[in-house]
Amino acid sequence: MNDDVQRISATLAGDTAAFGELVLKYQDRLYNTVVHVVGNAEDARDVVQEALVQAFVKLDTFRQNSAFYTWLYRIAFNVAVSFRRRRRPTLNADCGPGSCGGEAMDRQDGPPQRLEQEERCRQVRRALTQLSKEHCAILVLREIDGCCYETIAEILELPVGTVRSRLHRARLQLREQLNTVKIDDG
Repeated sequence: MNDDVQRISATLAGDTAAFGELVLKYQDRLYNTVVHVVGNAEDARDVVQEALVQAFVKLDTFRQNSAFYTWLYRIAFNVAVSFRRRRRPTLNADCGPGSCGGEAMDRQDGPPQRLEQEERCRQVRRALTQLSKEHCAILVLREIDGCCYETIAEILELPVGTVRSRLHRARLQLREQLNTVKIDDG
């Protein structure tokens, strides 16, 4: 029995601290993925918090035929999609570490390099908000979270072939959006 299954069993038996351990284990990873789906750090924190609450409430429905993170991500993705539906995407000008997926900046880079990296981050975030929720999610899962095709298929409940074709189209759309941003900014 793996650690997650043990913690889930303990939580279902009344040990809420066990769920707290699951939260600590997955909240940062979930946040780093969700921030790219919803468009800014504050909204991502709200979505992750709501997803964790829903996961706690629905924990007895987890059937263990997938990894716990896959199940948790699916809940977070649904919350994020609902959030985006309720609110138009907004861009957060703050795109430093922690708000843009927590990318570490090279400490040896000078101010011009850091500014360029921050600007690239803003452009990618802006471009992601212009994509459909399906394309945004698939790009985030593959390119940012590093999920394999099979895991993406499981999370999004799609055949692997559909994942591959949507990923290809999503990359093309992102490239087009980034080229539009460069033209508009140029």
